[in-house]
Amino acid sequence: MVETKYSNDVLTAYISGEIDHDSAARIRSTVDGMAQEVKPRLLCLDFRGVSFMDSSGVGLVMGRYRQMKLLGGSLRVINYSEVIYKIFAMSGLETLGVLR
Repeated sequence: MVETKYSNDVLTAYISGEIDHDSAARIRSTVDGMAQEVKPRLLCLDFRGVSFMDSSGVGLVMGRYRQMKLLGGSLRVINYSEVIYKIFAMSGLETLGVLR
C-alpha cells in the first residue's frame, strides 16, 4: 500500500506492508503517476511501514531514482529498518547517495 503527499515541491510516498513483485508494481504505478503529474524537485520514499521487502523493493527504488533523474529531481529513501538497510547496502544503493 502507498499513500502520497505533495508539499513544497516534495512528493513523499508513505509505503506500508510487504514489498514483493505484485505490490511493487502497484506502488510504482501510483508513485510514477504522481511524479509525472506534479514533477517534484524531491521524491521521498518513506519505508517506515514496510514489514518485509524482497529484491522487488530494490528495483522499485532504482526505477524511481532513474525517473527522478529524468525529471531533473532527486530521490531520498527514509525511515527504513536495519534489515531493509542491509538489503539496500548489498544491492549497491548505498553508493547512489539516496539513503538517509
